[in-house]
Amino acid sequence: MPLPPVLPEGLTGPGRRTLIMGVLNVTPDSFSDGGRFARRDDAIAQALRLEAEGAAIVDIGGESTRPGHAPVSAAQEIARVVPVIEAIAPRLAVAVSIDTYKAETARAALAAGARIVNDVWGLQRDPAIAEVAAEFGAPVVVMHNREAPDPSADVIDEFRRFFDISIGIARRAGIPDGHIILDPGIGFGKTPAQQIDALRRLPELCAFGFPVLVGASRKSILGRIADRETRPDERLHSSIAAHVLAASLGAAIVRVHDVGPHREALRVIDAVMHGSTALREPA
Repeated sequence: MPLPPVLPEGLTGPGRRTLIMGVLNVTPDSFSDGGRFARRDDAIAQALRLEAEGAAIVDIGGESTRPGHAPVSAAQEIARVVPVIEAIAPRLAVAVSIDTYKAETARAALAAGARIVNDVWGLQRDPAIAEVAAEFGAPVVVMHNREAPDPSADVIDEFRRFFDISIGIARRAGIPDGHIILDPGIGFGKTPAQQIDALRRLPELCAFGFPVLVGASRKSILGRIADRETRPDERLHSSIAAHVLAASLGAAIVRVHDVGPHREALRVIDAVMHGSTALREPA
């Protein structure tokens, strides 16, 4: 039997709803929840919770990408993510995504039941990952990133140069345009001002013609905007504000830690902006 579509038709345009990608880090050192879901049973329970709260995708990562993180080998990453994917993929009615930039990890995760590849290096750190995604028919999230910010760069010009390379890699590997999603990479390779500019200018990124995913959840830029010092897990309200803004400016998918509160907020955006939320009759 063929697998059902990973992504719904019409990720953009009237009548759509904003999809939520729920974050599941099975790592000991992620910036906001490191260690909480490193145990297999805890990770399984969290995946089921994310789906129940309204996630359309559960994104599993086995290597932290926070500043100063310690890189891990593909073998270690696979050992962390594959047992969880094998356990949850048959139990979830939504797609599992693998958050990796390594082709070897992507292959193992897709073979275990993942359906989407989410690459924080936009297919450019290990271009073979695009061939793996194409082989499995997996959509790819292509995130903008760079080793160090260039404060002089215009973010849209930077996106155009970067994504031209990434989209070329994807196309040459055989990934259809309909399986390419762009991510501006909030928190990665940009100054704070550039991160804010990237959010402000999302309509220009959406004009590239691909669905856009925004992941600002609990990011340090939100802490810098706050009028007090905050820990990552204290940034729920600012995360919701950033993602509601992103959805109103054209983002098709948001990647979040706190699915339930985001689902409630985004239903309002979807009702007003896209006419896609049915109104409940009064009791």
